Amino acid sequence: MPKIKMPVKTPHVDMTPMVDLFALLLTFFMLTTSFRPQEAAIIDTPNSVSDKQAPDKNIMTIFIDSIGHVYFNIDNGKDSSKHYRKDILLEMAENYNLKFSEKQVNKFATLSSFGLPIKDMSKWLNSDDPKEKERLQKNGIPTDSAEGRPSELWYWINVSRVKNVDSEVAIKGAASADYKIVKKVIDILQENKVNKFNLVTNLQKEEVSLNDIK
Repeated sequence: MPKIKMPVKTPHVDMTPMVDLFALLLTFFMLTTSFRPQEAAIIDTPNSVSDKQAPDKNIMTIFIDSIGHVYFNIDNGKDSSKHYRKDILLEMAENYNLKFSEKQVNKFATLSSFGLPIKDMSKWLNSDDPKEKERLQKNGIPTDSAEGRPSELWYWINVSRVKNVDSEVAIKGAASADYKIVKKVIDILQENKVNKFNLVTNLQKEEVSLNDIK
């Protein structure tokens, strides 16, 4: 008598709930993620044997590109109730007899580094054209004194330190930056009584042996 074979059923997994869950998570991350604003300049920093990290918040950063242009950034600090960037821009406007709209001030608070004369700030904030914004920043922040008053970079540093006394300073300079420009920036920091600052370098360590030292 032949054996009766029972029908074999292939297991079936319903993937619909998994697809729904994936779509839900993807939507959540897209709505809650805030992208970091693009920096004003690409800086090719030198290598370093140090692995000390600069703080993520309460940091004032001065950028120096390979041709000596200077850019500046200050964050809003750890306390979300503070609006340091807004206060700094309003103070700078008062120092230079300028006016910024509430929309411009709010936009400035959400941006990152910048490098342009304060007189062009309104045009920069109003523009949505990347090429126009790049053109306005082609010469960086003025570092020379004018009309018997300190440089604009001096004022940005001074006002930022007054508004956020907890801010630390970092210099992010290109490996090929002119030493004279770096020294000028350090001199401006010292004029503001900043004698301690971080030098931003590549995370990748560069090993140095005695044979490399000549």
